[in-house]
Amino acid sequence: MTKNLIDLFAGCGGLTDGFMQAGMYRALASVEWERRPLETLHHRMQTKWKGNEHEAILFDMQRTEELLHGFDDDVYGENPGLKNIVASQKVHGVIGGPPCQAYSIAGRVQDKNGMCDDYRNYLFESYVKIVDTFKPDFFVFENVEGMLSAKPGGVSVIERIIKAFADIGYTISDDLRKDALFDTSYYGVPQKRKRVIIYGVPRKNAIKISQFYKLMKSSQSDYPLASKVAFDGMPKAFPIQVNEQAKKLSHIVVGKNKFLNHEPRYHNPRDVDLFKMLAKDLKSGKNKYSSPSARVDLYNELMGKESKFHKHHVIDPEKPSNTIPAHLYKDGLRHIHPDPEQARSITVREAARLQSFDDDFEFLGSRGDQYKMVGNAVPPAFGKIIAEVVHQLHKN
Repeated sequence: MTKNLIDLFAGCGGLTDGFMQAGMYRALASVEWERRPLETLHHRMQTKWKGNEHEAILFDMQRTEELLHGFDDDVYGENPGLKNIVASQKVHGVIGGPPCQAYSIAGRVQDKNGMCDDYRNYLFESYVKIVDTFKPDFFVFENVEGMLSAKPGGVSVIERIIKAFADIGYTISDDLRKDALFDTSYYGVPQKRKRVIIYGVPRKNAIKISQFYKLMKSSQSDYPLASKVAFDGMPKAFPIQVNEQAKKLSHIVVGKNKFLNHEPRYHNPRDVDLFKMLAKDLKSGKNKYSSPSARVDLYNELMGKESKFHKHHVIDPEKPSNTIPAHLYKDGLRHIHPDPEQARSITVREAARLQSFDDDFEFLGSRGDQYKMVGNAVPPAFGKIIAEVVHQLHKN
């Protein structure tokens, strides 16, 4: 039996794509407040999943009543609302996860108030309201590891979430640190990416909680997936003589480039030389710059200014990549290609491959938009495994 889904905080649709790949689901609607990711998701649904009649809704999840009942807005346009879109159809599942920045440890370190005042801490309340409205058989709530330790206002976010779902008759694991933390590199994703997956069901079906996590643990591989699979078969892009006046092109792809979103970004000559040196150091096995402290010293020496944090990292092809972040839209210094001769940061397509997106998944918008949505996404390969496990528990 095909299960109907609503995806909240959908981004460009990584989690939806994983569920669609599993082949047992139908996406009724997706909600996202940023235009470019939603356009990308809608394009994917039209081109890859053509038989799925799907509503892509551009709107702010905080305005939950309008989202449910309809809105006519100068910014977001007009929409009849989720209740009218769903109509008499059964919503079997709600999936998605609120923006993670308010829960990220890095974000809390950088914010003077530890992000305690950030409204994104409480976006889960809108998610809960949608679940309460449609009474699905299950929900899947994804977020970063930092959620487990976040305490805005001195109260644990996890405690708030457990109570909020309990108040509407749903239950989740009472030990999320033990049950719900996963490293996606053991689930078909060539990247070390730790994420919390909260699976919830109506209280009467509480036994499914332990079954879900047991099946998820048994679905992981014995070894993490190395990042080299993301670079296999990709056209190479080598440095060229930089045009100091235009400053728009520093690398060019050799041969025919049949891949979507595979255009290198510009790097200045100093960075090109640095990337080559760091990648050679890794490839040779000398590892002079393998430690963060060595890279901090190198940065301070080259830039003539002090920093406590290292700025550069070459992806080791024999290991999972470091986490792909939304920060990639600003620079790619922590995601340098392992080939010294290419001496560049990774392209959008390479980042997408490290996130397990299929090569026919096209990202729209500016290159910055593309990097950002890739970094914010749930890896589809991981999403597919979640979808398959959920299906085992909800076959009827």
